[in-house]
Amino acid sequence: MRAISVVSMILLVAIDVLVGQGSSYSPVQCIESEKQALLSFKQSLVVNQYLYNPLSSWTSNSSQGDCCSWEGIGCDNKTNHVIVIDLVKWGLGSDISSSLLELKDLEHLNLQGNNFIRIPNFIGSLTRLTYLNLETNPLSGAIPSQLGNLTSLSFLALGGTILHPNTILTVTDFRWISRLSSLQKLRLVFVNFTTTSEWFQTIKTIPSLEELYLYRCQLPEVDTSSLSHDMNLSNSLKSIIMSSNTIHPSSIPLLFNISSNLVDLDLGDNQIRGPLPNSFGNMTSLENIKLQDNQIEGEIPKSFGSLCNLRSLYLSNNNLSGTLDNLIGSQVSCSDQNQLGGPVFPALEELYLNDNLLEGPLPNSLRWFPNLVVLDLHNNLLTGPLPDLSPFSSLERLFASNNKLDGSLPESIGQFHNLTAFDVSSNSFSGVVSETHLMNLSNLEQLDLSFNSLKLNLSSNWGPPFQLVTLKLASCTTGPQFPNWLQTQSQLVSLDISNSNISGVIPYWFSTVSSTLEYLNLSFNHLSGMDPNFSLRSDYISFYVVDMSYNQFRGALPPSFSSAVELYLSNNMFTGFKRFLCTPKEKVIVLVLDLSDNLLSGTMPDCWLQWRGLVILNLENNNLSGIIPSSLGSLDLQTLRLRNNSLSGNLPSSLNGSSELLLLDVGHNSLNGEIPSWIGESRLAYTLKLLSLKSNDFYGSIPSNLCHLNSIQILDLSLNNLTGVIPSCINNFTSMARETDGADHETITTTYYYLRTQGTYENDAMVMWKGLEYKYDKILGLLRLIDLSSNRLTGQIPAELANLVELVQVNLSRNHLSGLIPEKIGQLRQLQSLDLSNNQLSNKIPVGLAQISSLAYLDLSNNKLWGEIPTSTQLQTFNASEYAGNLGLCGPPLTSTCPEDKTFSGPSNSSGGNESEWLDMSWFNIGIGVGFVVGFWGVCGTLALKTSWREAYFRFLNNLAW
Repeated sequence: MRAISVVSMILLVAIDVLVGQGSSYSPVQCIESEKQALLSFKQSLVVNQYLYNPLSSWTSNSSQGDCCSWEGIGCDNKTNHVIVIDLVKWGLGSDISSSLLELKDLEHLNLQGNNFIRIPNFIGSLTRLTYLNLETNPLSGAIPSQLGNLTSLSFLALGGTILHPNTILTVTDFRWISRLSSLQKLRLVFVNFTTTSEWFQTIKTIPSLEELYLYRCQLPEVDTSSLSHDMNLSNSLKSIIMSSNTIHPSSIPLLFNISSNLVDLDLGDNQIRGPLPNSFGNMTSLENIKLQDNQIEGEIPKSFGSLCNLRSLYLSNNNLSGTLDNLIGSQVSCSDQNQLGGPVFPALEELYLNDNLLEGPLPNSLRWFPNLVVLDLHNNLLTGPLPDLSPFSSLERLFASNNKLDGSLPESIGQFHNLTAFDVSSNSFSGVVSETHLMNLSNLEQLDLSFNSLKLNLSSNWGPPFQLVTLKLASCTTGPQFPNWLQTQSQLVSLDISNSNISGVIPYWFSTVSSTLEYLNLSFNHLSGMDPNFSLRSDYISFYVVDMSYNQFRGALPPSFSSAVELYLSNNMFTGFKRFLCTPKEKVIVLVLDLSDNLLSGTMPDCWLQWRGLVILNLENNNLSGIIPSSLGSLDLQTLRLRNNSLSGNLPSSLNGSSELLLLDVGHNSLNGEIPSWIGESRLAYTLKLLSLKSNDFYGSIPSNLCHLNSIQILDLSLNNLTGVIPSCINNFTSMARETDGADHETITTTYYYLRTQGTYENDAMVMWKGLEYKYDKILGLLRLIDLSSNRLTGQIPAELANLVELVQVNLSRNHLSGLIPEKIGQLRQLQSLDLSNNQLSNKIPVGLAQISSLAYLDLSNNKLWGEIPTSTQLQTFNASEYAGNLGLCGPPLTSTCPEDKTFSGPSNSSGGNESEWLDMSWFNIGIGVGFVVGFWGVCGTLALKTSWREAYFRFLNNLAW
């Protein structure tokens, strides 16, 4: 009985503890008025219907009538009052109801991660609150000063969310915060302080503040005249996290000497400029400093030597320059301050100096960091060999990629049994990597030696001591045999052995290795096939990426290759893919399929309905024939590339269902018919950025509906049989007409999502440039281009062309265009290439053409232009052949000079013109007319009246014909 009593007592104590913490298992009965208040609160809320609704337990029925048992509610076990409301990330919206005023004993209110839009004034009346968290809501408006009544608060968090960056809170008077004498943690996110200059002074007065967190806030200049001589904040302050703010430059020095007891300081991403001040050394308790993503210059000040407790230092992505030795070598060590020798930063464990401008060799002064665990130096300009790393016995992660380091890798690397990550990719290392380098690295998980001139000399039966998660050996020599030691690696997630001089076939055992992979890159090798028992499979849902492009694979595509999200097999010798496409599958998750530059032949299979998730399809440069299957229109395509095949027939109208299509390239085929008007009628009008129908057999006129392509950046209809006029509505090509601010993407990128992963695919295209065809990828998104060349278009060049001010290239050559070159063509200030050759254009070259300073290629040959070529720094630099075939043109660079009497200049339209000059030209023209009439009738009249002359003339014509 005694034992039972003891157990009962323990259970009662446990229940009492649970109740006191607001557990939903509380046996107490809540107070009726407070239950009604909570039900009123529930009634005022908007619940996200797509999320689980935890408020379903909030009901007045008898079985769930005790509000102390409701989800998110906690009650005091003695008084039965509601003291806790914790509704984090429940998707709740609307205003916060004033019914909460009934909960007079409420101590803890957490509504973080919901959709509330403002902070009500009445919250200031909940005076028993010790914890208030309204962070990560789309809050806007002023923060009510009534919050200053919550004098018991120890935790306060207010602010918006990155999902709603334009909804921000404002502070008009921040003095109320000084009344929160018990406040220990203050978190403010997306708050605008610009209407008050006393934010710093006010925070300085909070006596118990331990942690200050300001993120994405706008902080104005501090009025230093109102500060006392002692600018330090409270001695209780231990942590300041103020990353990604907009801080006035005058406030920066204050933050570098803010509290002598500070342990954590994070001022990352604040546009801090210039060198670090010596005052940093006064904060001797600092353990963690984060100053990454700023514009800090110069060296680390000597005063840093007094930071003997420093454990982590983040200075990445700044403008630090000079040598590492100068940067850290002048520090006074902590031990030297006591007249003893020793390291500078004895406690330093993490040093991040990546993404700076540091140069020179890795210095011996690095030995002053004996307890270093992480050293990150990637993306600098460091040179020379990797030094002996034996002093760093604690080193776990070393990153030195993207520098100019050279020499061989020291064998001492093999002694670091704690090393988990070693990345020296994209340097100039050379020599051999042997088993000695790797023999003791039993904890190694990440190894990246890519893009060096290294040769791996590992025996075929070698058994490494590690189990890698990531292995990248791109452009290292690991062949010619497939690396046999890989079969010991059972935990690989990412494997890149591209361009490694591997030949032969993929062995059967690689099926097991690939079963754990998410990323596989075997591209740019000499692989010719696969073992018959090899199957590309994954124990996960699928691979994310499989890249086997640029090899020598032959035959038909195996069906197992469909277990990838992104599948790149271009530049091989695959001949068939019908079985791969048409074999029934339980689920196809391929989003990117690139089979370009193979030997695929025959008609395109019509099995696309089970590939509905496909976003990118690239089959260009093959030998496919027949019609384009209509089932392609059932896919969610954003990129469709069928260029350079032998496809025929019409463009299937089903493609207008591809509502997200941004690139359609079917150039260099045998497609025919009229250009379908649906291209400009469907959603393609808003999404399509590149349309290439080049080198087909399309005929008829250019449909005016094409003018609805608001997003079009590259339009290539060249080398067809198009007739009629160029539509004047082309000024509706908005992306060509609007002036950009330089923020345009350099690439035309397709973005897609798989599970929670975002993928991107950078498109490329073949574009005629200066008469030659080039492949554009990295800057494809910057091109604005119209190519209608080599058709049978007639009529004039529409004047509206001059409104497309962002055009970079225009090619209208080899048509039957007539009339004038648009007078306002000088508005095309971005134009770099203009080809109007082989038409019937007449009159003068517009003076505005001479004002396009960016023009690098011009061809106006074989037209009917006349007059003087306008003088400019550009037009006279082109070859004379670009003006040839225009009998009336004169002036440089042509050898024919213009008459001094300005025969070709034409009458002046200006009101201030020279009247006598105009009269001289008029009489000159009259004289020409009279002379023509007299001469004509003098010859023709004689032929008509004199028989012997007439017979002699016709005999002459007959001889010419023969």
